[in-house]
Amino acid sequence: MFGMNAGTLIGGFLFGSIGFVAFVYGKRVRLWKMMLCGFALMTFPYFVENLSLLFAIGLIGSAALFFLRD
Repeated sequence: MFGMNAGTLIGGFLFGSIGFVAFVYGKRVRLWKMMLCGFALMTFPYFVENLSLLFAIGLIGSAALFFLRD
């Protein structure tokens, strides 16, 4: 069902944690773009099995958080 190895588990935990912090921060200061990006970072590791694609999307999403802060 899921291709679970150490890299995907670590990547999912890392980007899920970053997404959770971004979601909570966006909710606290009422920035809906930050909330949506955080939610996307929390959920995308469930749908991506390729390790390099997981880290590429995660790094792009984490970089987007830097540009979404207002």
